Amino acid sequence: MNAINLPHNFTPRDYQIPLFKALDDGYKRILAILHRRAGKDATTLSMMIREMFKRKGYYLYVFPTASLARRVIWQGAMKDGTRFLDFFPSELIKRKQDQTMMIELTNGSIFQLVGSDRFTNVGINPLLVVFSEFSLQDPSCWNYIRPILAENDGIAIFQGTPRGRNHFYDMYETVKDNPKWFVKKLGVNDTGAVSLESIEDERLSGLSEEVIQQEFYVSFTRGVEGSYYGKLVDVARREGRITKVLWEPDSEVHCAFDLGMNDSTTIWWWQNIGREIHIIDYYEMNGEPLSHYVKVLKNKPYVYGDVYLPHDARVRELGTGVSRIDTMRQLGISPQIVPMLHISEGIDRVRNILPRCWFDEEKCKKGIETLECYHKEYNSKYEVYSERPVHDKYSHGADCFRMLSIVVDKSSLTSDPKEIYAMNRENRRRI
Repeated sequence: MNAINLPHNFTPRDYQIPLFKALDDGYKRILAILHRRAGKDATTLSMMIREMFKRKGYYLYVFPTASLARRVIWQGAMKDGTRFLDFFPSELIKRKQDQTMMIELTNGSIFQLVGSDRFTNVGINPLLVVFSEFSLQDPSCWNYIRPILAENDGIAIFQGTPRGRNHFYDMYETVKDNPKWFVKKLGVNDTGAVSLESIEDERLSGLSEEVIQQEFYVSFTRGVEGSYYGKLVDVARREGRITKVLWEPDSEVHCAFDLGMNDSTTIWWWQNIGREIHIIDYYEMNGEPLSHYVKVLKNKPYVYGDVYLPHDARVRELGTGVSRIDTMRQLGISPQIVPMLHISEGIDRVRNILPRCWFDEEKCKKGIETLECYHKEYNSKYEVYSERPVHDKYSHGADCFRMLSIVVDKSSLTSDPKEIYAMNRENRRRI
């Protein structure tokens, strides 16, 4: 293999050599799903440096955040003490900029570390991009980069460990059989890089089985650590309850909303079929008025039963003096209000109903992902999980499902009998 003679030269392990060979064989897209301590960044950084001496240009190494990039690569070292920046031959470095984490080589090639969280593609034209821990990154970064690499015949390398069935999993499922992609998925059983004794020590020291399966056996099915519902969704998948779920035209369809102000609005649709809960549809969108979501409802072929909004839909907006429930009524929908429960009680209700749920695998794909990835906040200072959920892109769909869980076994929740009658009469028709 054509290796650059580096100070403290990185010597690839047997299972890492195929990744270098993939570049030599001309692959432009490489996906490496590797377990913890497999030497992911040492491998992909060395791959990038080799390419920098083959083709002069701009080389971009992307982490989830710039601060993580600085800590891991710019300031970091391997377990033997070798600094990652020492992989660059000192005699071939023309200049180094600490603030921008940039290195220019004497042949004119430029290396730079960036974070996907604040990424902009203005003015860059990279020949090779490494996405490190892609499962934790903002996937829109790849959408910015991909047309540039397509135009300049550039290379993209994605690496990391799983974090549930998110965009990293979707990429793996999409490209694993694509002959134009080189794909490797290696757990400790494949590499032998971490002993089973070491893993058992981790287990005995308190590392959860969920994390062990994810980090050492590259499992996508365990959700993320601290996930509220990941294991229950995993059970549903194993039991075949995530499948094709047909809409029953003779049964009413109910739906629950989580209304966003400056973030996403989400909708779940379901049918009660005996004791089973058939989750038949999911929708999520950002930045649209209520009229948009009413149109979404009306464009579905469903015969509606109850439409539910969260309790804060009664609050009148300062600009108009009109509440969102009033706006919905003006648009032809007469929704009911979900009672306000403590979030922990709502989470328990979700856990109680999930064993009864059947999900349409295609229509609810994004919603299922929100349930798997909805997780507790981690307190790094005390190294414990709090009972407070993280507010991120997954929380909207999970919050909406919590609304569903509160009302799924109830026909009506408003305390006004006249309003119950009027709402039910209005909704029990084809919208």
